Amino acid sequence: MDTRTALLTAAAALLVASAVGAVAVPGAVTDPRETNEPPGRIDVAGATVSPGEVRGETAELRLGTDLRHRGGTVENVTVRHRAIGSESGLLVDETTVDVGDVDFEGEHTVNGTVDVERGGGYRIETVVFADGQRREEQTTRVDGVAALTPDYADTRVGFTDGSVWPTVAVSVVEADNRTATLSASVSVTNRGDVASEDVDLRLYLRQAESNVIAAEAAETVGTVRPGRTDTVRATVEVPDGYNYYIDAALFDDDVLVDETQGVANLNPQETITANETVRDVQFAVEDFERGEGGVGGDDGGDGAARDDGASDDSTPGFGPLVALVALVAAALAARRRR
Repeated sequence: MDTRTALLTAAAALLVASAVGAVAVPGAVTDPRETNEPPGRIDVAGATVSPGEVRGETAELRLGTDLRHRGGTVENVTVRHRAIGSESGLLVDETTVDVGDVDFEGEHTVNGTVDVERGGGYRIETVVFADGQRREEQTTRVDGVAALTPDYADTRVGFTDGSVWPTVAVSVVEADNRTATLSASVSVTNRGDVASEDVDLRLYLRQAESNVIAAEAAETVGTVRPGRTDTVRATVEVPDGYNYYIDAALFDDDVLVDETQGVANLNPQETITANETVRDVQFAVEDFERGEGGVGGDDGGDGAARDDGASDDSTPGFGPLVALVALVAAALAARRRR
């Protein structure tokens, strides 16, 4: 055997021996990149809470958990959310989100939801598990859930709340000895950012002492631009000589969204507003009837009634009191002459 043949035989034997060793000893051949990769780590970088579907008694809270991952793959990751009452300490709702194997680089948001009652505050506890082992946790506090508006009542149109401009203003359109026709002007404001959809305005006129409904009316509040105030008018006829509460309400698809109240005093001898001095005065509704000439209309040339009750045909002069004083003065002068 020559030298070349001997070298080839030795090299073949060495390759066979290496292959047998790799098979016999698992892990003898290892990717050097795997030995340099650090073990996987996952933690919570941040958490957010936002309102979801808001119902009459309950509300959905949408939870966003930002997971930050470094190193190798973390297997079988789950995120558990628990909503616990702040005052009672009782578990209200719990949900678990299955994330799976995490091998992304950087941060990733995992979304979940819990349902809570629309009242009080809550503590949201978020825990991250990997293969059933607790890895990270985060606590977020939520208050003011009762202030969330239900979806069925989500409208930004409401009654105007002004210090001078009246929300409900009443004027007399027509009157006779038995009835009075009233015009109620109601101010509404759109407090939202977009134009509103139609809502319904409903009015009840209740007689003050008996609470009997004397009249009712309904009108449609059309589109109101953002930040604008519109006036809606309704006409009703009621018996004259009584005082009335005007109950006004806004309905969106038969859902009560706002309410207010005004008054109409057609009997000023007995008013229905608080802390007001009551005086016995002569009052007739027809004096306030709106005509072509404004409030009171045309007096027909007869002249207005006087506050002191005297008529236009009263005898001119100084009056009885002045005459009495004159008589006393004359008597004193006659006595001095004597």
